[in-house]
Amino acid sequence: MTMGERIVAEALAMTGTPFRLHGRGAEGLDCVGLALLVLGRAGHVGAAPAAYGLRTGDAQRVAGWLREAGLQPVAEARPGDLALVRPGPMQLHLMIHAPGGFVHAHAGLRRVVVMPGPSPWPVIGHWRTE
Repeated sequence: MTMGERIVAEALAMTGTPFRLHGRGAEGLDCVGLALLVLGRAGHVGAAPAAYGLRTGDAQRVAGWLREAGLQPVAEARPGDLALVRPGPMQLHLMIHAPGGFVHAHAGLRRVVVMPGPSPWPVIGHWRTE
């Protein structure tokens, strides 16, 4: 099984987990918590940001956090990659590419969900573990 396949499997296993701002476990996850938990369970070892806020327009700052976590930007996404998206003018969000869509911690639905199809929000970049 490839790293991307492991990431997708771990992400799908988190479907239904409650949303919780700054959550890091089964009791609740936000988008960063979901990414950290899934990547760790899939075998990726990387640093987590000590403090972060995705209510920002500063995508370069978030890109720096992703690099510090051991991820590399890629031009073409594949399952298991992270997508950094902009759902609002001053908001950024992380989603995990899965076959046919994305897995992400949806604040409005209050849980981790599978979202079919392309991102409804502008994609800023794609990030990969390997």
